[in-house]
Amino acid sequence: MAGEAGRRVVVVEDDASTAQVLSEVLTSAGFSPRVFTDGLAAYGDILRAPPELLLLDLMVPGIDGIELCTRVRSEPALRDLKVLVLSGKMYDADRVAALRAGADGFLTKPVRIASLLEAIDRITADAAEVCFWGVRGTLPAPAKGNERYGGNTSCVSLHLPREGLLIFDAGTGIRALGEHLLRTAGGRISGAVLITHPHWDHINALPFFGPLFAQGNQFEIVGPAQGARGMRELVAAQMDGLFFPITPRELGADLHYRELRPGITEVQGVEVRCFTLMHPGACLGYRVELGRRSFAYITDHELFPEDSAWYSAEYRDRLVAFLRGVDLLVTDTSYFDEEYATRIGWGHSSVSAVAQLAHDAEVGSWALFHHDPGQSDADIDRKLRVAEAALRALGSSTRAFAPAEGDRITL
Repeated sequence: MAGEAGRRVVVVEDDASTAQVLSEVLTSAGFSPRVFTDGLAAYGDILRAPPELLLLDLMVPGIDGIELCTRVRSEPALRDLKVLVLSGKMYDADRVAALRAGADGFLTKPVRIASLLEAIDRITADAAEVCFWGVRGTLPAPAKGNERYGGNTSCVSLHLPREGLLIFDAGTGIRALGEHLLRTAGGRISGAVLITHPHWDHINALPFFGPLFAQGNQFEIVGPAQGARGMRELVAAQMDGLFFPITPRELGADLHYRELRPGITEVQGVEVRCFTLMHPGACLGYRVELGRRSFAYITDHELFPEDSAWYSAEYRDRLVAFLRGVDLLVTDTSYFDEEYATRIGWGHSSVSAVAQLAHDAEVGSWALFHHDPGQSDADIDRKLRVAEAALRALGSSTRAFAPAEGDRITL
């Protein structure tokens, strides 16, 4: 963790051993902690010398953590102060109350040091983190020659600057994400899974997402309905005991289902824009607004060439407007141009078509995604070179890259 010596942190913790550990961890990370066992005393110190970060327990004497957080948020001079709650109370009601009071994050004790430092980094930097867990489409491709980019299908996570986790699609990559969360999150896990559409490579690993089996975890599963079938029915259909031995009733987490439609909605406290994509069945692309930053996940979709009978200038113009100025675009770039010529109508796009789209929409960075299962690491390398050449020919400022499983990007 990068920390400048002397960055001020106030710790409010009445357990002496916990306070000692926190002080040592923060000091080794480059912070200058001031420790208080009383919320009222801490509040007075914060007013006199505002810190960069406040770490507080909820159950402290003087004034408790919720009231301290509320008082801090009422002070205009402290509007930039970041607040992270570390609590032994594992109840969801307390987590919700802390976030409503203005906390930027909530961790349940005992807290792993790595999780604490990761949360502090994210909160103090006011940064969102994108992580790729599966970058292939259609089928997993665990073959020799696919080791660098990985063989798992579509799954991307977005950790929000404040408390919140968005997961895009539940391809086979979601299994590794679940293992990561169970290993590092500590305490209860909550978030939302945004399904683009119910084709197998986007939903079939949802039953392998470990956090769904733990009581106390809470997830919302959202996406487009397919005619009269909503998200609950779509998820249950592949877990009916015939095609999969575990049924939804055996999932221990608190699950909520919601149908999304084109337009603007709120998921995990952030604005999410939904756009209907050119792909068989009802398929949505998503754009997340994070203050001055933005993220878009657009898979699967087909960009027909202009000489095609199915080309729609109106659709393309609307898609360009939807993506205009997005900082990071993760999008279907399944085929080389020569491959696409024999796959028209399959619902996926070619390199040159996506390059033109990213350029026209003035995208900051374009992540090549949803690779055909027959493409090796060497093929994806070549695809990236083709994409970069196409952008250069357009005189574009967009940067293209090909993420691999495990790659992380800070927004």
